[in-house]
Amino acid sequence: MFNDDTLSPGAVWPLHPHTRHEVVTYVVEGEFRHADQNGKSGVLKKGWVQHTTIGRGMWHSEINNLPDKPMRFIQMWFLPWEPNAEPSVEQRPVEKEQRTNKWLPLVSNDVSSALSIKSDAEVHSCFLQANKTFSHKVKADWGCYLHILEGNTVQLNGKTLPVLGAAMVRDERELIVTANGEAELLLVSVLL
Repeated sequence: MFNDDTLSPGAVWPLHPHTRHEVVTYVVEGEFRHADQNGKSGVLKKGWVQHTTIGRGMWHSEINNLPDKPMRFIQMWFLPWEPNAEPSVEQRPVEKEQRTNKWLPLVSNDVSSALSIKSDAEVHSCFLQANKTFSHKVKADWGCYLHILEGNTVQLNGKTLPVLGAAMVRDERELIVTANGEAELLLVSVLL
């Protein structure tokens, strides 16, 4: 699942249950506050990421931490290796400079600085400046989903993607991305 959600200023998505998923949350705009049944909470700012192992079950809520601005976030659900794992939550602050003109691994089991996940999945982010080009090697037997979060159109392997557009990529060994203007990108990769 890949949801692009906006909560109005001060809005609260009340405490609700989930089971058996790995969840990644990425903040596009505003401040996201998480709270769960175990008393764990945290605030995510623009570009920050959170990974939650729902496992055997967890009640949690999503909250717009700002009373005067909307909050937009991406939430991705992945099938886990261990459906009944112990629930857990971790998050990572990410500054714009860390993801400028490069794919920054946010969630990956292959990169020690990234948050790990109990699934064959990875999430990368990038702020791509105008007229910059870079590539990303795709693992064998994996597919990708590229989403243009905001900014301008981009070229992906020679095809134009609009702002808020996305592309599902299979059977490609490399992604070549060029920004027509500044663009915020999110790349999700999964084992097919």
